[in-house]
Amino acid sequence: METPSFLLAFSSQPYLVASVFFTVLGLVSLFLFVVSASSSKSRPSVSDDCCSDDTAGSCSDPSPSHSSMAIGGTVAAATVERNAGASMMEQLVPEITTHALSYLDYTSLCRLSMTNSLMRKAANDDNAWKVLYHKDFTLEQGSVTPVNGWKAYYAATRAVVNVNSEFFDIIKERSLQAMSRLWFNADYVKCFHASGEFFSGYNAVIQSWQLAFNWDQGVDFLVRDVRVRVMTDMAWVTMKTFVGNMDAGPFNVTNIFEFHNGRWYMVHHHNSVMFIDGEMGQQNLHG
Repeated sequence: METPSFLLAFSSQPYLVASVFFTVLGLVSLFLFVVSASSSKSRPSVSDDCCSDDTAGSCSDPSPSHSSMAIGGTVAAATVERNAGASMMEQLVPEITTHALSYLDYTSLCRLSMTNSLMRKAANDDNAWKVLYHKDFTLEQGSVTPVNGWKAYYAATRAVVNVNSEFFDIIKERSLQAMSRLWFNADYVKCFHASGEFFSGYNAVIQSWQLAFNWDQGVDFLVRDVRVRVMTDMAWVTMKTFVGNMDAGPFNVTNIFEFHNGRWYMVHHHNSVMFIDGEMGQQNLHG
């Protein structure tokens, strides 16, 4: 039996499914709020019992101040009713929200947050970002309690992963200018190449990459098993790399980054020694 086209559209856009889901819940909450508001009409108004908690005779003079109090009380009552509807909505969906949002990816969750205020609140739920973090990155940090919440932690981790990927793209493109921008300009940065050679200090590290890029033989890496840990303004990434079509490797790689002036810079690169045909690859400094 052929699947209807509207079902295919929903399945290809999970954020749309979540948006429709929460919209239905919002309409249910609105209905409950209307019912609650209509039932409250039989209750005495604030002005009817304004003397109940006041001294005797204080309401005998209908002064402007008491009129404004009555109006203010009416507004306060309406606010309470609206808040009651909002809290009712909040009580309906917490567990359902987390479960529904767990099916969304990063892009879909961001799109969902831009639909309306209710969706924004749901998409900013910390539990949803924790689930997404463990799905996209690693379960190793289940005991971590991010200071600024899981959404900020996810964003920082994603930024580090992107910079780490950029590092391998630069090696593939052999761009010395891009590599110079990637490294933090400090005397404590260090680089251990696959050849086993060690370089310390920004100038020495960049010169080592210049030698590597001048080597005729280019290197194409496959990166696997990427693990990231972010600690405020420092992050480290461990991974396994393969050369070519997994012809050589895996080689263990550790990259360390620091956060300066709004961006992440590499401060340390360590590649396990690469052996080719049983001998150390002294000439190839890549990676």
